[in-house]
Formats: sequence, structure tokens, C-alpha cells
Amino acid sequence: MIKTLIDLFKNKDTRAKILFTLAMLFVFRVGAAITVPGIDTSKLISGLSGNSLVTMMNIIGAGSWQTFSIFSMGVGPYITSSIVVELLAMDIIPPLAELKKDGQKGRQQLDKITRYVAVVLGFIQAYTLTMTFDISYGILVDGSPTTYSYIATILTAGTFLLVWIGDRIAAFGIGNGISMIIFAGIVSSLPYQFTASFMTLVDFTADSAAIFTGLLKFALIVIMYIAIIVLVIFTDTAQRKIPVQYTSSSRRRGARDINYLPLKINSASVMPVIFASTIMVAPKTIMNLISGAKWFKLTDFTKSLITVFDYISDFTKPGGLILYVVLIYAFTFFYTHIQVDPEKISENLNKSGTYIPGVRPGTETKNYITKVLNRITVLGALFLCFIAALPYLLSMFTDIPSTISMGGTSIIIVVGVALETVKDLKNQLTQKEYKGFMKR
Repeated sequence: MIKTLIDLFKNKDTRAKILFTLAMLFVFRVGAAITVPGIDTSKLISGLSGNSLVTMMNIIGAGSWQTFSIFSMGVGPYITSSIVVELLAMDIIPPLAELKKDGQKGRQQLDKITRYVAVVLGFIQAYTLTMTFDISYGILVDGSPTTYSYIATILTAGTFLLVWIGDRIAAFGIGNGISMIIFAGIVSSLPYQFTASFMTLVDFTADSAAIFTGLLKFALIVIMYIAIIVLVIFTDTAQRKIPVQYTSSSRRRGARDINYLPLKINSASVMPVIFASTIMVAPKTIMNLISGAKWFKLTDFTKSLITVFDYISDFTKPGGLILYVVLIYAFTFFYTHIQVDPEKISENLNKSGTYIPGVRPGTETKNYITKVLNRITVLGALFLCFIAALPYLLSMFTDIPSTISMGGTSIIIVVGVALETVKDLKNQLTQKEYKGFMKR
């Protein structure tokens, strides 16, 4: 690893890309410290602590609603827009489906549409959340629609400045720009989380026995962090290799010449957790927004509805946690089949003159890939359910609060981005070595 780092910085082009990426991430962190004008953030910190929806929005978008900075929304609206457009392009809206099949030019048009949709979604999200926080916590002196629109415009502009930074990183830096921004947002919060956890668990004003118990609890959290990282790395790199052969092969292949079709155990990554969290917490947020409005009158039915939503969105209760796990399990299969299309894989294999030994091309190949994909996705779904439920299980069976226990979702994102970035850097080193060999 050390040798790889030395080789990376020895290479002029790679060193320039790394430094450019670090510079862009520095701009991101500076912007994350600039608070939107007219906001009283002291009223937000206590109110938003432990809010599941806000926590998930911060993770996926690399934002920080507690500080209400110009980058509070992060790249969340762009990611949401990408998912929406991707779903609509699956033969739901024919023109979008045609653009998806139209190669690089079609992908550029889809990306342009994604950005337009992200502007609308970003403004609506910023306006709604600003109004919700003002109604709930009184963060604004002047809570008028004009003020809400002004702040929403600033937050939307901040989001697209981050998208631009992500584009610059992808073009002139290292790795996927959007992923790097999310990675930086999560990593930058880790020191604070560990410090807050330590200060909460270890009370130096108590007796020695209580201090020792607190230190043991903190050590348990650190050990579990490391264990989850190892588990995530294992699951992220685990593959089911399906052997394939070429019909044009004129000689018998040896064991080392066999090609494989790799299928990841967890093709859905962290998206099912995000979908499940949003669906469970969004109804409560909407009801709280409506109930806080002056024109809304509470009835017995709406009070009961709010109580039900409060119970469902509380992952520390058995009912809410079970529903959360079931949704994650279901969404894992749904999103896996969005990411990996067995029919398209079968078509590509057929076009390239490739087949799976013992399986006929066409429908049988598609069915075989679907069966294998479903089997390995069971493991991926169980893994995601365990990682997502672990903080809340710990709070149920121990006295460790769920707000300071390990965030499995953020670890999945950080480890995934880190592995992809290291892989990208090694590939660039390999390409430079090949170029140097050709020059000789």
C-alpha cells in the first residue's frame, strides 16, 4: 500500500489529479461552514438531533441541515432526480427509454434532463424543509413565503455548485465526483461523532467503576466499527462468477483461460436503505408540516394518523424496526434488478458470440442469470438488513443510544467509494506503466 502511494505521487499526472481533487473537496468543506443568512442555527441543533430523515438526507447528500449551510442539501436532489429519471427510462416513458438506448449522445441528453428535474426537486425540497423547520423550531425572524423562496434559491444554487464541483473532479481529478463529495461529507463528520460518543459514554466526574464501564462501551463501538468495515469490504468484493465461453474459440481452453460473468452479492449498494428510510419517515414529516399550518385543524382521526406515523417512523420500536427491515429486503431485490438486467445481459452475450456452458442462449440464459442473481441477492439483502438494523438493535438490548452507535449505512458508502477510488488509481498506474513500456 505504501509503495502504491509513493508511485502515485511520483507520477506527475496522477499527482496533479490527486491535488486537484483535494482542492475541490477543500472548497466543499469551506462552503459547508458558511451558514445561510438569517438562520438561527442554535434552535436547529437540538431539534434535529436523532431525526432519522434528516440523518439519512445528510448521509446520501453529504449535507448538514444542523448548520443550515449553503451546502445543506448536498447533492441529494441530483441523486433523487437521477433515480427518478432512471426509473422512468425503464420503458415507462418511451422517449426516455429511447434516449437510454441511444448510446453516449442519449446519455448526455438524459443527464441534461436529470439536471433540470433536480432544479425543480431541489427548490421544492429546500422550500418545504425551510418552512417545516421554521414552523417547528422558529429559525427565522421573518417567516414569510418570500423569505422561504430566497433561502430555497440559495440552497438550490449551493446544490448545483456541488454538482459542478463533482463534474470537475470526474473530469480532472480522481474517481466519481459526486461519490467523492458524499465520501468527504461523511468522513469529515467521523471525528465529531467519535468525540461526541466518547464524551457521552465516559463521564470523568463519576466514580472509577462508571468510567471503566463507559470506556468499555466506547471500545465496543470502535471494535464494531472495525468489524463492520471488514464485513462491508468482504461483501462489496464478493462475487458469483458464472463461467462463459466464446463460440469462435477454436482451441480447448485451460483453467486459466476461462472467462467469467461476475455478479456482485450486493449490486444494490446502499440505495435500498435510503428508499426504505425515506418512505417510512416521509409521511410523518408531511403530517407534521400540515399540522403546523395555521389553516389546518386537528381532528381525532388526524391525531390517530400522526400517532401511527410516529410509531412507524420510530426505528427503536419493534414494529417500526420490523417494517424497516422488510422494506429494505424488498427494495434490495427491486433495485438489484434495475442495476442488473438479466435480459440485457443475455442479449449482449448472444451478440458477442458468448454463451454459458450447459445453458442455451436466449430465454434459458436470461432465466438462469435471474435465478443466480436472486439467490445471491438474498445474501446481499440480509447483509443490508443487518447493517441497517444494528444501531437500533444495540439501543434495544443495551443502554447505548442509537444516535451514537455505528452508522452502517455511512460505512457502506465510505468503504464502497474508497475501494472504487483505489481501484481507479491502480488502473491509472497500470496504464502509465504500459505507456512507459511502449516508449521503450
